[in-house]
This record gives sequence, structure tokens and C-alpha cells, in this order.
Amino acid sequence: MATIEGSYFDCPSSSEPEPGPSTSGMGISIQKREPILKLQHPVSGVEPIAWSDDHRISICTSRNISVLEQICDIHGYGQDMVIHRTSIAASLNSCLLKVGSKKEVLECKERFANSKDLTISQTFMLDRVLNTDGKALPSMRGFKYTCWSPLGCDSNGRCLLAALTLDNRLTIQANLNRLQWLQLADLTELYGDMLYETSFKHSRLDAPRSEAENFSEYERRHSMQCPVRMEWSSICTTQQVKLNNECLDVGTVLLAVLFENGDIAVWQFQIPFLGKESITSCNTIESGISSPSVLSWWEYEHSGRKMSGLIVGSAFGPVKILPVNLKAVKGYFTLRQPVVLWQETDQLPVQSIRCLSLYHPHQKCNCSLVVAARGPYVFWCLLLISKAGLNVHNSHVTGLHSLPIISVAADRQNGTIYTCSTDGKIRKLTPIFTDVAVKFDHDLIKLPDYLGSVRVHGIAVSPNGAYMSAVTTEGMNNGLHPVNRNFHVQFVTLMTPEEAAIQLMESSVQNLFKQVDLMDLVRWKILKEKQISEDLQEALNRKLELNGSTYLWRFKLFLLRIVYQSLQKSPSAAPWKPSQDDSKMQVGGNIEVENCKEQQGTGEKQQKNSALKQKGSRKRAAAEVSRDSDSEELSKDPVIEPEDDNLESGKEKKEESLEEKLLAVQARIEAVEMHLTREHMKHVLGEVYLHTWITENTSVPSRGVCDYLMSDPSYDDRTARVLIGHVLKKMNKQTFPEYCSLCKEVLPFTDRRQAVCANGHIWLRCFLTYQACQSLIYRRCLLHDSIARHATAEDPDWIKRLLQGPCVFCDSPVF
Repeated sequence: MATIEGSYFDCPSSSEPEPGPSTSGMGISIQKREPILKLQHPVSGVEPIAWSDDHRISICTSRNISVLEQICDIHGYGQDMVIHRTSIAASLNSCLLKVGSKKEVLECKERFANSKDLTISQTFMLDRVLNTDGKALPSMRGFKYTCWSPLGCDSNGRCLLAALTLDNRLTIQANLNRLQWLQLADLTELYGDMLYETSFKHSRLDAPRSEAENFSEYERRHSMQCPVRMEWSSICTTQQVKLNNECLDVGTVLLAVLFENGDIAVWQFQIPFLGKESITSCNTIESGISSPSVLSWWEYEHSGRKMSGLIVGSAFGPVKILPVNLKAVKGYFTLRQPVVLWQETDQLPVQSIRCLSLYHPHQKCNCSLVVAARGPYVFWCLLLISKAGLNVHNSHVTGLHSLPIISVAADRQNGTIYTCSTDGKIRKLTPIFTDVAVKFDHDLIKLPDYLGSVRVHGIAVSPNGAYMSAVTTEGMNNGLHPVNRNFHVQFVTLMTPEEAAIQLMESSVQNLFKQVDLMDLVRWKILKEKQISEDLQEALNRKLELNGSTYLWRFKLFLLRIVYQSLQKSPSAAPWKPSQDDSKMQVGGNIEVENCKEQQGTGEKQQKNSALKQKGSRKRAAAEVSRDSDSEELSKDPVIEPEDDNLESGKEKKEESLEEKLLAVQARIEAVEMHLTREHMKHVLGEVYLHTWITENTSVPSRGVCDYLMSDPSYDDRTARVLIGHVLKKMNKQTFPEYCSLCKEVLPFTDRRQAVCANGHIWLRCFLTYQACQSLIYRRCLLHDSIARHATAEDPDWIKRLLQGPCVFCDSPVF
């Protein structure tokens, strides 16, 4: 393993640097995962791939955004990764930036196109941003960049997607149902209207500008609205004052947009983001950087307080942090002045910036590590606060790549950085702290040989560092480029299933959905081995004895479900093919199956069906007799011997043992599900007790839940008994039963999954409130594990909070 700590001027001696592989025992386990996903269109833009916190991958292409969602399937037995694909199509209408009134813009375009000054006319005619009507120029349709918001920003508690097209349209997209993406806001249009109202000045106090008839002013107004990059901040809390002077904590998120002229627009959104009405403010910051190329949020926590800023990189080389004044945001303080991280104008463009929050073992404090790609080099800067103030240490890592770095990915959970260049070379950088600064150990990640020669266009790492996804095309073959290029998305593992299982049990997140990538590795191992390893079982049992949290019980339920699926037999026929019933076949041309008509009586139908069944049974019996006679003839034949009875008995024993295993696993699954149900019922009853002062008929069937908990004599939980006693005392002998909406009969609470009235009407129960969902519209969790009802306007706030919770069994969001 090579250790590098040096300056920018330490250039490699050879033209093709080949640092050796790791020899310190920190080998990287790389395995390819199926499937390989083919993209319909070529990739476009800078850093075309991004991985969200809710395990969705966005790939920018020339016609749409291909969105891949990783699902940890608990209902299937296939070992391949389960990926759901959706797409966001690019708009057919080109984006028109608002630089003046329609009449003024038409006059300016005609004047510039017919100008006798060739520097003006040719510049205008060859620029697709200034001259949107230039039909002879190549199309600007496609996407330039995408970025994902933190988890919990949309109405379903998931991530929003900010998408930037090649023609400078910046939109906010949300996936509110399972298949359809919805555009919530067009920020380019809103920002253009804001600039138009202020006469394209940053403030009304600025000196008046010239009119758009001036070509330089026409270009300036366009550069003010052409985004280069955008990045989301983490979720922060602001205080909102109500009409009764009560302060309410409201969650907000910031989106910083960097423009070509160096301005930064900071949008503040209230979450959940629903549209234009959720936009709180928009402030513009002048960065003072010429030719900006990249943007990133910088967040640093010290002594319980958070510091925030924006890191801006230039195509000429400089990098600096700009202060951002966050008004009315709890727990944040800002920089007093910009901090220059690299000031040399060395013509090395800054392509990608990543920030890591790490713990410095020597200084005994938190620190911030900023990593940026500059050409073939990696620029790093270590920032930490001491008694002397903010200390800045910076340098470059050289000798990693022979070609410019096109993509940088960071594993924030494990504190590692991954870089790649177009020739397919991928490097892993691990920071190692010294007394003064930091040094890096690096490993070469070689893609599997059976992938062949590939060209990499971008990489992304899953939220917990389990997988790496890469967009690849065919590389050179015998020194020749391929005639046609096919773009694929490939997945490789970055850790072993054993490491993923340890990280799941030791995790402080306590949520399975946020760790889908780790769970998928564990699922893969169980499906291959058809069992849970003994070490994992023992470690989990010890954890449950010491802690007993519902998170560990949900993890145990997940393991049992995967084991149950691994023991299932694969069907001989495809599940989508219709089954061939004997009652629907034509026998000898004498029996004819007729279509059921409304005019036929029910008695006549039953007679025909019974006759068909008898004919079919007679046919099967005749076939069995013929098979028996054939077997007797074969047994008489001295050449052909009968099958061995021992083999048949062995197969029967194996089938019986497999059925016994399935029944045993199914019993354990039901026991764990019952434990989780009881724990959630206790939580629901606690909410009922805290938020009801008098005898009140809430939407929660409190009496039914109490009776269901006490129906099992073997369930002896003192906490549950005390809670039930308090709830029943507050109910004052009232039962408040549920009634069937069809027949007005009482719906007894005898099953946690469904309610059945005396007339046989079946209603599914909401797993969050245990109310019978007596409507055809309800919600399901992402893995189709449970259902939940929709919140209504009459529901109190505590009921709405209950309905916003995740699935009780798999932690998946419900929508």
C-alpha cells in the first residue's frame, strides 16, 4: 500500500503510474452483482450518476433521467439484486430564460443576428443559450446534473430530486406514488421572475444597469440564470411564530444553486415540500469567483454547535468557503469571512468536491475533511477548530491516475473516498491522521476481468458503503474504439456479508430501511447458503437478551423471512402463465365448453360444471389405468428394470424434512410478528392514554386492542397490564365498537390483520392504528408488507403522527 502526503509539485516520474495493491491486510473484496442494467440512451452531463439516502440511483441521459431503486425483496427467492426502474423524461419545449419582455427580446434577437459586427452576430448565432431558435445547431435536450435531497423532504418522508437540464431548466421532482414522477417547482422560471422584478439587480439599491439592447448586458442577464451546479444542505430546524405567539419548530432544507456569473441562490424550503407554497425565501450571494465549476455544502460540528458554509471551486483552480447567514436556524453559526482553501490560479479545474466529518484521534475533536478532484490529482484540506481558531491544512495527492479524475464518491459512514478516471481505474483512499495533518493510504480497485475493457463515466457509493455503482461503456479492443457504444450500470460489492451483518447489529440508526444496501448483502448470503450462519444467530441472540429493542426483532424477522424464501422450491412453470384446468379442455370433440352468459341460470351452470368435472375425472382415471398397465408391462420386460424404491423413499423423506423446516421457520416468523405487533399495540395505547382526557371515541379501537392483548393467557407483560388498566379506567366502561359500513354489524377485534363481521364482510386493518380500513383507497408499505389508512381532516395531530410512521415489520415508508 502506498502512503502519500505531499504537495502539488510532487509529480509522478512515469507516464503511467501503477501503485501496487494493498499489502497491509486491508484487501478490498470486490464481487460483481447481477443484473447489469442497460441504459436506453447515452449518458450526458457532468457526474451523471448519484445515489440517494433512500437507495435510489439517478443517471442523466440525453433523453431522460433513469431512476433505479434498490429493493431488498422479502417475497422472492432470486439471488440477483432487485431493481425497480422509472424515468423522468426531458421536456420537449426548450427553456427560455427571462431577460426582458417578449417584445424586447424579439427585437434584441433580430438586432444581434443581423449585426454587422461579426464578433456579436457570430457569437449570438453559435450560442444555443442566447439563440434558442438556432435550428442548425445540435439539440440541447438532455440532463446535465442531478442531486438528491436528504431523507424526509417529500410528503412520503423520502428524498426529492433536483434536476438540471442542458438548456438550463432547474426543477424539483418527487415520486409521490410508485411509478409516476411529478414536477413540483420550476426554479429557473421563479428565479427569472424575481430578477425581472428587480430589473436584474441584486438589490433595488444597486445602480441601474443598461438595457438589453447592449449585447454585454444581454449576455450578463443570461449568465445570471444559467445554473452550473446545485446541492442540498442537511435538514435544519427553524422557529415559526403562530398567531397566538406560540413558537413552533419547523423543518427546513436549503438548496444552493451556482450560476455562471458566480452568484449563488440559496433557496429555503419548508418540509415536507409540496410545491411553490413551500418556498420560504430565496437569497443571492456573490461569490466573486470567475468561471465557477463546482459547489458543495460544508457543515462542521464543534462543541454541540454547527457551522455551515458553501465551498465553491473554479475552473481556473481556486477553492474557497463562503459564509452563509442562516437566520432563525437553531444551533447554527456562520463564518465571519470567506476561508481560502487553495488560491493558486494554476489552470487545473475543480471537478468534484466531497466533505467528510471525521473524528481526529490525536486532537480529540471533530474535524472536517474536504476532498476535491483537480485534473489527475486529489486536493485535500483538513479543517479543525482549536483554541487558536480555525486551522487549515491542505495539500495534493499525486500519482493516482494518469488521466483526469471524472468522478469522486465518498463513503460517509466509513470515512473513505473513491476516485475514477475514464480509463476504468478506480482508487480507494483511506485517510490516516497524523499529529499535524492527514495522509492517505490508497488501493487500486480492479473491476472483474470478465467485464473486459471498459470506459467508466461515473461512480457512486451506496449510503452505507456496501455497493458501488458505475456507468460503463465498451473500451478499446485491439487499439480500436467500438462502432456502437452501449451504456450499462454495473454493481460491485465493497464489503463482505459478514461485515454488513456486524454493521447492521452495531448500527445507531435503528432503521432497516435506511440500511437496505447492507441488508441486501446479508440476504444474498442467506439465499446462497440456505441458512443463517451460527455466528450471526449467536450474536443476535446475545443482543436480544441484553437490549431487546424492536429494531433487533425486526432484523431477526428479516433473517427468518429470507431463510423461508431460500427453502422454497422454484416453480416449474412461469407464474404469469395461465393454468390448464381439465374443466376447460375439449375431450374427443364431444364436450364443448361454452361461455357463461348472463341469461343462463345458476342451476344450469352448476350442472354443466359438474358434468365437465366428472368427464375430466374419468379421463384422468383412464390415464392412470393406462400408466399402471404400462408399468406392469415394463416390469415384465427382462431388459428394463423397475425404479428403485429406496430412491423414492429418500425423496419422500427429503420432502418431509423440507416441509418440517418450512413449518418450523413459519412458526418462528409468526412468533416474531406477534411480538412486534404487541409492542406496537402498547405504543398505540400509550398514545391514546396521553392524548385523551375524558371518555372519547377515537379512531383507534382501544377496547378491542386491550382485549386482544389480554386474550393470550401465556402473554404476561406487567407494563402492558398496567397500561391497559389505565386505559380501561379512562374509558369508563365504554366499549366504542367498530361497525361494518355495509351491514352495520359489529366488527370484532379477533385478528390483527383483518376484521370480519357476522355477515362475512372482510375489511383489512390499518397496522398503524388497528382501525378497519372500510374504503377501497389505502396505503401500502414499500415491500407490500402491511397496509395503512389515509389521514383525514378530522384526525387529531397525534393520530396524524401515528399514521406517518413506517412499517412495523420492515421499517419501510408507507405511501
